[in-house]
Amino acid sequence: MAKRVLKAALLSCAALALAACNASKNESITGGSLDDAEKASETLLKTGGNGDDWGAIGFNYDEQRFSPLTDISEKNVGELGIAWTADLEDARGQEATPVVVDGVMYVTHAWSKVSAWDAATGKPLWKFDPKVPGESAVNACCDVVNRGVALWGEKVFVGTIDGRLIALDRKTGTEVWSTLTVDPAKPYTITGAPRVVKDMVLIGNGGAEFGVRGYVTAYEADTGKERWRFYTAPNPTKAKDGAASDEIFATKANATWSDTGEWQTSGGGGTVWDAIVYDKDLDQVYLGVGNGNPWNHGTRSNGEGDNWFLSSIVALDASTGAYKWHYQETPGETWDYTATQPIILAEQAVNGTPTKVLYHAPKNGFFFTIDRTNGKLIDAKPFVDGINWATGYDLATGRPIENPEARFYKTGKPFIAIPGALGAHNWHPMSYNPATGLVYIPAQQIPQGYLADMNELDKRKVLGFNVGTSLTGTLLPDDKAAFRAAVAATTGRLVAFDPRTGKVAWAVDHPAAWNGGTMTTAGNLVFQGTSLGRFRAYTADTGKQLLDLDMQSGIVSAPSTFRVDGIQYVAFMTSKGGAFPLVAGVAGGATRKIPNIPRLVVLTIGGTGKLPAPPTTTTLAWDPPPMTASATQVMAGKAQFGRYCMVCHGDSAIGNGFTPDLRVSGTLANAMAWKGVVIEGALKDRGMVSFAKVLTPQDAEAIRAYVIERSNWTKANLAHSAAPMGR
Repeated sequence: MAKRVLKAALLSCAALALAACNASKNESITGGSLDDAEKASETLLKTGGNGDDWGAIGFNYDEQRFSPLTDISEKNVGELGIAWTADLEDARGQEATPVVVDGVMYVTHAWSKVSAWDAATGKPLWKFDPKVPGESAVNACCDVVNRGVALWGEKVFVGTIDGRLIALDRKTGTEVWSTLTVDPAKPYTITGAPRVVKDMVLIGNGGAEFGVRGYVTAYEADTGKERWRFYTAPNPTKAKDGAASDEIFATKANATWSDTGEWQTSGGGGTVWDAIVYDKDLDQVYLGVGNGNPWNHGTRSNGEGDNWFLSSIVALDASTGAYKWHYQETPGETWDYTATQPIILAEQAVNGTPTKVLYHAPKNGFFFTIDRTNGKLIDAKPFVDGINWATGYDLATGRPIENPEARFYKTGKPFIAIPGALGAHNWHPMSYNPATGLVYIPAQQIPQGYLADMNELDKRKVLGFNVGTSLTGTLLPDDKAAFRAAVAATTGRLVAFDPRTGKVAWAVDHPAAWNGGTMTTAGNLVFQGTSLGRFRAYTADTGKQLLDLDMQSGIVSAPSTFRVDGIQYVAFMTSKGGAFPLVAGVAGGATRKIPNIPRLVVLTIGGTGKLPAPPTTTTLAWDPPPMTASATQVMAGKAQFGRYCMVCHGDSAIGNGFTPDLRVSGTLANAMAWKGVVIEGALKDRGMVSFAKVLTPQDAEAIRAYVIERSNWTKANLAHSAAPMGR
């Protein structure tokens, strides 16, 4: 809360009376007083204003990503051109939505960096680098990304990969305070944007794939002092934590976790790595909770219990963090079906009655409409085709109607799930247009195999993913047809979903997955970038394409729009990055050949700016070392690669163009140089730490043998589709 220090000796009765009057007039949702800048922030977050500002990553507290601006409309959107651009550092994933207030744009970059720009001219104002240690990257499941800032009064807030929450001076970018929000001895990260609620800054964390216990913490905006914390997985001993979550775990939630199981070692997961939304109407906060650790419910909790609060929407009292209700979308989660995807607040007529609802389209492929006054399920319908883990939801019980074959740990058989762990919808923001009543979802089709038949290598280790399924068993086989089928099966789609009917109103197919988030406006427009480097606009009511600009690089972030001096602009970031490009290998299809250019782009009607010339080629010279290793050594290397390397360097060692393609590594032909990186950590400052804790020098040499074999095989069989690409 904003602090006021007034000397008692200077106060008169009249001054006291005036102060009391002002406190009453300026009372915030906290019940205390705010300074002028904080009052302006609160008003903007509650109302969204007239559209001149884009005050938070989701626009305002409702996080609909809907702008009331109409200067750019379906009539003139085809005239959009470049107002200005700015090339950014770090060719990694750029996932932030630009936030614009009072003509200043605030964006975060890879490695948790923050910059401010004059939103109309592109003049750089300041830049902040939290100097995240490079070795922190090993704890980030899905690239060293950051999804944006939160503004409150004269401060800008950002979370960092290494678990800090930092307050910056809004005008200068200098650090005001910093607090470490996690245990540094555990593999926590922060990639999501903070939210400011009742003069508190709320932040969650990531790391469930590696083995941590999830929670969300509220800190005082002025000081960084902890106000409350809510855990989303139980204490390993089921004891109290002295936290806001104690009562609900003691009375109900603990009973949904087995008394034994790997969760007691791993922490259980349940990290809140993205969605945290404040309901100004009901004064409650919604948490979108992630997957369990390990994924495998049979290993995590002996196949017992629903495991509250995994894959759930959890409602808390905003002031205290006390539990109010929750709805679990995937009970006994076992497929990495997170509920951390963006949450939208809206109103909808339900049986003729206006109802405050929450819209959610998580990984599991069903679109949920939930009554946010009580957490009751109103409807759950598929927003993608081919879902095979469940046939639907029983609206009376709120539970999914599961396919028994999907519980692979019970059947002992492999299960190819649709959707897979990357989800029918991942973190990419969706948007809602009140005029059309439609929600615009960046959907995708990415199947995945699950296998519980693990060997010793797949069991919990101190480095790498610990998910309780065989990662090696999901690698593609040596079959050209299988590789082609993987590409064909991996597609994207822009879905306009109608919650009122539970059906897709219209859709646009994309040839590749992992496309950008959406934004919609009162100009009857929906904007989206694609992983193939196009930035497009569609009519919000019918989906007619009205704009198609070549941006040279992939787009995974969501755009925002704002107005300065009466001129409307649209802003977004370009890049490649995130979970899918890291792991996809050849399944990434044409996205592999798209350059990775980290750039901030701002458009306006009649803009005449030009992009620099794109790279002439990104294909690298490809001359694999000769194969000398035995088949046994190569198979051993394949197992180790699948366990520790695939999640960053791609299926079958087919690189993605933004982390090194090991098939053309300068160290591949030199066993000592390879060992220096893998075992001795020669590149730890660039994110490649030593794996000596889990690999022997012989293991590292076996991995090298496997990558050499892959380099030779892919050159001989997939020379065009799998050619190594530059970063």
